[in-house]
Amino acid sequence: MNNNSNAKTLIKILIGAAWIDGRIQSEERQYLRQIAQEKGVANEPEIQPLLHELVPVQPAQCYEWVKEYLGDHPSNEDYQNLIEAISGLIYSDGDVALDEARLLTKLQQLSNANKSTQLSHNSILKQIQKLYRRWVEVQK
Repeated sequence: MNNNSNAKTLIKILIGAAWIDGRIQSEERQYLRQIAQEKGVANEPEIQPLLHELVPVQPAQCYEWVKEYLGDHPSNEDYQNLIEAISGLIYSDGDVALDEARLLTKLQQLSNANKSTQLSHNSILKQIQKLYRRWVEVQK
């Protein structure tokens, strides 16, 4: 997958993750537009309707994009990059919805399904634990 295609898929995943709790928060909207600009895909025809919320994204579609983004043999770095990008979005509104937490858990399950190394599994698990700890701290 070339860089532009990869960037478009990543933005679609982030938009899907923003929709996963049923609506896009204003902080998420701002974050998505900023990232799309940084990645140079904000004006792409397949991104614009999603970015401007003309088309809602169902969780199943988001998971399909995750599979497309990671490909058949994702590396530990692929998972790390995706988890970091999604966590940036999730924390942009200061609230972690249950469905957003499920998405991060699903990434861990995808890692297991791909029979990643134990090192990769532990690294992803640690990332998810760190995200939950940060979320708990924000809730106090």
